[in-house]
Amino acid sequence: MLTKRIVPCLDIKDGRTVKGVNFVDLRDAGDPVVLAKQYADLGADELVFLDISATQEKRKTMHDMVLKVAEQVNIPFTVGGGISSVEDVDDLLHCGADKVSINSSAVKRPVLINELSEKFGSQCVVVAVDAKKIGGEWFVHLAGGTIPTEIKLFEWAKEIEERGAGEILFTSMNHDGTKAGFANEALAKLSELVNIPIIASGGAGTIQHFADTFKKGKADAALAASVFHFGEIAIIDLKKELKRQGISVRL
Repeated sequence: MLTKRIVPCLDIKDGRTVKGVNFVDLRDAGDPVVLAKQYADLGADELVFLDISATQEKRKTMHDMVLKVAEQVNIPFTVGGGISSVEDVDDLLHCGADKVSINSSAVKRPVLINELSEKFGSQCVVVAVDAKKIGGEWFVHLAGGTIPTEIKLFEWAKEIEERGAGEILFTSMNHDGTKAGFANEALAKLSELVNIPIIASGGAGTIQHFADTFKKGKADAALAASVFHFGEIAIIDLKKELKRQGISVRL
């Protein structure tokens, strides 16, 4: 049985870690380099570092911060934000990232997924999908959730897999920051549709929410931010309880 992964997410804006609700009302959560080291030491399986305003501000991810974070951690480290070319990914991997996460750029030019997986291997390529449920249908949103599209989540997920991505990071905008639990129904459908790992994001509030997304949502990994940043859930306590419930985790 593959172990389930616990993944803290560092959303970066202006060089600081931030967290909001439903993608807005951001508040400061600390120094990303300090937080990254803490999480690596405290038992996180992976880290995700998202430069959340890079696409909107039409600039590249901050390479100096990626270098600093990479020096501090010994676990897989995914970087996203403002990535739109093979050259961008080459730069980030040289800075110490293990994987990259693309979102808006993949929707605008889907062949980018093919190019990256062919050049660097599918294990390097995570496609992040921010989606919102509107009138019973899930629709993909771009640029940090600010731009709605008519692209349907499940159709896009199939295309992502077919183009060679190694993982899908699915964030429910309806659940993000609400601490009311993950979008398990959508996650379970995604897991049935595709054969690549699904990372659940958006809605973690309690330890049981993580257990539910692994059992009911069939997620391969669960990503969260504020519950970790503000000390509401300790990763070791979370993993011990998951193990107690029969979920395979790395302790």
